[in-house]
Amino acid sequence: MTPQQLKKLDRELTDYVDGLVAGMGRPERRAAMGLYITGLLLDGERRSIEPMASRLVDDPHEIQSMRQRLQQAVMVAKWEETELFGRIGAKLERELPGLEAFVVDDTGFAKKGSHSVGVARQYSGTLGRIDNCQVATSLHLAGEFGSGCIGLRLYLPEEWTSDPNRCRRAGIPEDVRFQQKWRIALDLIDSAFSHGLRKRVVLADAGYGEITSFRDELRQRDLNYLVAVPGALAVWSPDTELRPPRARSRMGRPPTRPRVIKGQTTSISVLAASLDYRRVTWREGSKGKQSSCFAAVRIRTAHKHSVGRSPGPEEWLLCEWPVDRDSPSKFYLSSMPASTSLKELVRLAKLRWRVERDYQELKGELGLDHFEGRNWLGFHHHAALCAAAHAFLAIRRAVFPPEPSPMDLGTRAANAAASPPA
Repeated sequence: MTPQQLKKLDRELTDYVDGLVAGMGRPERRAAMGLYITGLLLDGERRSIEPMASRLVDDPHEIQSMRQRLQQAVMVAKWEETELFGRIGAKLERELPGLEAFVVDDTGFAKKGSHSVGVARQYSGTLGRIDNCQVATSLHLAGEFGSGCIGLRLYLPEEWTSDPNRCRRAGIPEDVRFQQKWRIALDLIDSAFSHGLRKRVVLADAGYGEITSFRDELRQRDLNYLVAVPGALAVWSPDTELRPPRARSRMGRPPTRPRVIKGQTTSISVLAASLDYRRVTWREGSKGKQSSCFAAVRIRTAHKHSVGRSPGPEEWLLCEWPVDRDSPSKFYLSSMPASTSLKELVRLAKLRWRVERDYQELKGELGLDHFEGRNWLGFHHHAALCAAAHAFLAIRRAVFPPEPSPMDLGTRAANAAASPPA
């Protein structure tokens, strides 16, 4: 935003920030947190502390004083980013219409050197390769009208958590231990519940969806999920029939595993090729109707079936066969009720795109990846304040949507006219 645009929203932004940071330290700290959010919203190439300080003052002689205020609030002050994320989630839940899903994902931050907290040579989906980077797991609230980040935590590779001296230099709390990304995601979900957020379906990509323990943990929390999975995942065929465990014998523990009396195991990709597909349109976008060919069938997973593990609970397998592919290429497992329609499964699966837009805005417009500090506290404080700035924009955009320009309307009409009927 330009200074003139932000000035028009001054009272609205002030009320928004005051509500988020109320009670989080002395007035000076809360004011500095508000200034940091304002600095993130102002136009500029970089959203690191020094450039933001220069944009927040009119007199060049005040830049260093402003820089110190921002640095103190983000790098030094002991406030809980989890509390701010919780308040962001509650704010979005109250004011952003149509929210219906939690979205789990992770994002990478390319780095040079070895001193930034959590940096290592590791795979990043954002970068599409193994590189020197940081990776953070995030949680988002999403709906058709908008979305926002309500939790983000840095993933620490074992080379970090096994080196206490390195962790101490980066300011990592002593109680932080190695956690897989899917366990971090569960912690973020639990934190959201602790701040009063309602239960919703959980969406995630295959990096999370393929992990049986992750799906099991979601079920234990009474959460439905719709998660991408790889085609190599083993499942029982749809015609599989089970019988209850055998009657208890006189000795030993009673059997608990149901018995398979009919059916066989196969991979998702093989099963998907045998299903009947139909075209489904899930959204009318600026480029016209978004549609593809889908099929859904009720199955049970076959995780560790070769060592006697029972079939998983019955759930949906959703498969997509794009028209430009020789075979089905996208697969999802969902614990949604058996009565859920194919169109609804597709719509929810495609709702995960909101997280990509969140990352684009958080990084491209608000400087999530511009943080130049190296310590744990600063990284997470910066991320939480970026999420606060983004939520402000998301709420405004949903409540006061910008009117499409004549060019947008003309493009949409031309695309709709050129699109074949679904």
